[in-house]
Amino acid sequence: MPITVKDELPAIARLRHENVFVMPKSRAMSQEIRPMRLAILNLMPNKVETEVQFIRLLANTPLQVNVDLLRLDTHRSSENSEQHLNMFYRYFSEVKDENYDALIVTGAPLAHLEYSDVIYWQELQAFFDWAEHHVTSTLFSCWAAHAGLYHHHGLKRELKEQKLCGVFKHRVYFDHGALTRGFDDEFLVPHSRYGHIDIEKINRKEDLVVLAGSEQVGAYLLKNNTGSQVYITGHPEYDADTLQKEYLRDLQNGPDAPMPDNYFPNNDSGVKPSKTWQSHAFLLFSNWLNYYVYQTTPYDINLVSQDVRTNNYAE
Repeated sequence: MPITVKDELPAIARLRHENVFVMPKSRAMSQEIRPMRLAILNLMPNKVETEVQFIRLLANTPLQVNVDLLRLDTHRSSENSEQHLNMFYRYFSEVKDENYDALIVTGAPLAHLEYSDVIYWQELQAFFDWAEHHVTSTLFSCWAAHAGLYHHHGLKRELKEQKLCGVFKHRVYFDHGALTRGFDDEFLVPHSRYGHIDIEKINRKEDLVVLAGSEQVGAYLLKNNTGSQVYITGHPEYDADTLQKEYLRDLQNGPDAPMPDNYFPNNDSGVKPSKTWQSHAFLLFSNWLNYYVYQTTPYDINLVSQDVRTNNYAE
């Protein structure tokens, strides 16, 4: 939440330069507060596990966030998932006329498919376009990040021969960035993907900025100029044992499945891995909700469709 101080306090200018949000009393007295409306388009097959991972991160903020779980009309899951979806999810067609302050689009197990071969690709493109006019800020995760970068910016991923899988060090590329406020100079994040977009190609796009990454993983955290689009190529939401489950699943498909890098203690898959990225994950989602949702979205949510965005947090 922002700190409220007297309008004339000299420290305000310095703190604002560091993207520390300080609210003058004159604004605080006139500010109205309402719960944030957030939607999650969950494309993962393990619906409940994914819900828990993301909602856990969203709950680590003093903001009241009302969450809707969404599904695409053309996407069908397993019978068990369908029962769960019918009970707790809303179809995209049901919310087309509604607005949200924030949206999360999860990853999907579609690593080797061309986008045009994804059964629900056309509807997903329509969903991305809808979000640009009905959502203040959308966060794209892993596969959805590459899909969003392709749809919105024409950046096509390449597929690595070997999966990038493990827990990797990252660096922050800008001082005092809003999304990276409070990050350590180096921090850890899990990755599990084949897709890759060269950072040089991203840097040629004037409306995109890479906020964090590394030589090994490439671009990890990106946003567009307004913050209406935030892209995360890794999995800060993962539980401690998620990569372990994926590794055991891959072993069933072939004994040569690569072990996740920097994950198991002493590279011993029989030893329980530690979660070394949780504080980063909580901070990232808190920063996003604060700077690019709460401080940006209009009080009247009906104005979101008019593309009213007021943020000045330029990295």
